[in-house]
Formats: sequence, structure tokens, C-alpha cells
Amino acid sequence: MGKSTIYIISIILSLLAAIPHAEAQQPSLYNVKKMPFNTNYFNEISPVIVENGIIFCSDKRFSGIKDRTSYDGRRLYNMYLAERIDTSEWRNIKEIKSERSSKFNIGPFCIAPDGITVYFTSETETGKQARNKKFRNHSGIFIAELSGTELVGLRPFRHNNPGYDIGHPSISNDGKFLYFASAMPGGQGGSDIYYCELINNEWSPPVNMGPLVNSPASENYPFIHSPGKLYFTSNRTGGAGKMDVYSTTRYEGKWEAPALLPEPINSTYDDFAFIAEGNQQKGFFSSNRNSRDDIYSFSSTIKRLDACDTLVENSYCYRFKEENAAKFDTTPFRYEWRFGDGSKAVGAVVEHCYAGPGAYLVQLDVVNLITKEVLYNEKSDSLIITDIEQPYITAPEVAEAGRIIRLNADQTYLPGWSISQYYWNFGDETIQIGREVDKSYLKPGIYNIQLIVTEEPVPGGMARETCICKNITITRQP
Repeated sequence: MGKSTIYIISIILSLLAAIPHAEAQQPSLYNVKKMPFNTNYFNEISPVIVENGIIFCSDKRFSGIKDRTSYDGRRLYNMYLAERIDTSEWRNIKEIKSERSSKFNIGPFCIAPDGITVYFTSETETGKQARNKKFRNHSGIFIAELSGTELVGLRPFRHNNPGYDIGHPSISNDGKFLYFASAMPGGQGGSDIYYCELINNEWSPPVNMGPLVNSPASENYPFIHSPGKLYFTSNRTGGAGKMDVYSTTRYEGKWEAPALLPEPINSTYDDFAFIAEGNQQKGFFSSNRNSRDDIYSFSSTIKRLDACDTLVENSYCYRFKEENAAKFDTTPFRYEWRFGDGSKAVGAVVEHCYAGPGAYLVQLDVVNLITKEVLYNEKSDSLIITDIEQPYITAPEVAEAGRIIRLNADQTYLPGWSISQYYWNFGDETIQIGREVDKSYLKPGIYNIQLIVTEEPVPGGMARETCICKNITITRQP
């Protein structure tokens, strides 16, 4: 913003820019809802999003008279399709059958980008040994095609091993990488996350994701969202509960340290098998927070608001002018200004920058250089400076990728508001809450930060909200 011209005859200042606001429900970080197709007495886990709904795993009974248990008496999981009617209604829960359904587990699983090829977890041994209750039947990954509601053409993954478990597959969007969990020898702890690459139509040997992603505890249920985002479950120390959901991001060929997802996705219970839709603002996960394993949906309540102005920087600089100076240009005068903050200047037209908002008494003394007469306080007026009425983002204009930067909303000026919360949308599919937050961008680029400010709700549950945007440029580290 440029300097304002102030005529001492009448100081006119207009720095208040009204920011439009909307009436909205007081938001929280995520909405979490228990899915309606969960059963009361059985477990539902590991959802996968498909075009017409979700496919999930359940150990429920085949029917009211027919049950499904393994040779050693454990309940068996199978795959089921729940068709979506709209955002809140589901119907026609259909079993997905296969030749293994009656005596072996089917799932967790994933579906390849072609929408047909299915990678699923099941026991490796199906022969006579599998019928021995004392036999430890390890899991492996199997491949099949989904034909309607049936898995056909079952075949084993080439890296299955009867000596240890492999399971929980997740395939990348381009079909070139398969992530899974395994307790194979040489790992970091219990079970670790591995991946294989599809080379010449064959899956390469498994690669452990290393000690930064894996831990001495157990990591399971990987979900690869995009080439640079992996979610997984771990029971490592430092979590919110027993099993928790973490995410890690790949940058310049390296996976970053995993981050714990916030509540209410994670809880003091077991939370696992997380999946997200394209924008990562909604999806599903499994949890036993209500005694049994159930599937929950989540949706972020921090959206990018459409009507969001760009931040206008506050300016406290002004130009002061004695408008009568031109009338006496044949008589020499000296114009001495006092700005009310201890600063002074001389001239018919002067500029001055104040330190910040406040009430200032601006005074002008006029000296006749011929007679030496001084007219004290020839002009005097009050100058009231206020900040622009808006949320305010304090953040650097430029920062390096991988460096932690601190942002705050301390200079937010919304008179008459009882502010409840500050919500940050960083333009890279991440969000935070708080007046002051720390953030690290992993990739170079220009990101549009949006700060949403909400007010304490009035009676009736409604609250005002408003927002502001600011760009930040992220550069590569030298």
C-alpha cells in the first residue's frame, strides 16, 4: 500500500476494509462417523474405495444358520461390497465369493488401477497341513480377477514364503509399485512395510522401507495414496493409543519421518487400515473404539473457502501537506511538523511512517523566516490509525523446502469478534489448528496458504467465519 496524503486542514483516514463473512457451524478438524453397514456382533475392517461404493472385510456369518470358521476354530474374514446410494446411505451388502471363502481368510486387499485385478491376503497352505489345528499357517498375497462379485483365476504372489507372513497389499496409482507388510527376516522389528517394483511384468524382490519408516515395533496396513504419500499403521511408542495411523511423504527419492495423524482419526484405541480419496480430505479407516472393529468415515471440515480475499499488508506511512503553502509562495515560511510519536520533520510536504496503530496528535508550527515569528500549533488534528479489518498471516515470503517455518495469526484484527479458533490450510493437502503453528513444505513451488478464523457460536449454534489467503514460495535447499 502506498503513502496516504494527509491535509492538515482535515485529516481523513480510511484504512478499515470490511471483510465479508459467512454464517456457518462451528467447525472442527475432522468429522468421524461410524458406517451404517457395521454389524453389532462381528468385525468390519480394511475398506477399499471402488466406483460404486466400498469393498471391505468382515468375519460375519454367512447366514443365520451357516457360519465361517477356520480349521482351528477362528472366525474367517471375507470381502463384501457395500453400494453407495448417496453420501450417507448404503445398500445391497453383497459377498464377494471365491474358491477360498469357506475355509480361509480373504483380505485385507487392494484393487489395481484396472479395477479388475485384486491383490488379497490369505493363508499360503491349503492342503493337509492346513487342517492340523497345531499348524501355523502363514499368510501370503494372492492375485485374482474380480468378475462381478466373484474372485476368479487365483494365483500366488511370487514372493510368498511358508515361513513368514506377507499381507496387507496396496498398489500404486500407476500399478508399478506394490506395498505390503511382512515379518520376513532382516526387518526392523515385528512386521515392516516393504515394496516391490513391477519390472518387465515381474515383481522385483521386496525392499524394506528402512528404519525411518519402520520401527522396532510393528507396521501394517500400508496405503499408498500417490507417488509421494504413504499411510500405514504402527503400534510404536509415542502414539495416541495402541495402533495408530501415520503418514510419510517421499521427497527427492527419500521418505520423510512419519507423522502421527491427529484426533479424532487416532484415538486411545486401535486405529488402522486408513484410506483417503483423491484430495485426502475424506476417506475411511477401521477402529475398535466401540469395543469391536468397525469402519468409520472421516471428512475434513477445514475446506478451502471460495470467497477468500488476499491478505493486504498494513501500512502506517503517510504524506502530510500544508495546503495553504502555495498561497504564500512569495513569503518564506518554514513548516515544522510534530507527529505525536516523538518524531519531527520540516517541509510543506513531508512523509512519516508510524510504528503501528494508535491515536496521534499531529501538529504544525509555521515560522516566518523574515519576521522570525512562530505560529505554534497553526494546525492541529488527531490521527487515528487502525489495522485493516481482516485475519492476518505472519509468514515468510520465501522459505526452503524441508525447513520448519513458524506462522502466526497474532496481527488478526476483527473488532467485535470473540475468536474461537484459527484453521490453516497450507495448499499442499495439509491442515493445522492454532494461533501459532509450525510447518515444513517438502517440495518446491508456490503454495497458497488460507487462514480461516471462526467465532464462538452464538445461541442457536451458529458462528461467523472469515478467511484470508497469502502465497509462499518454497525453494530447493542449496
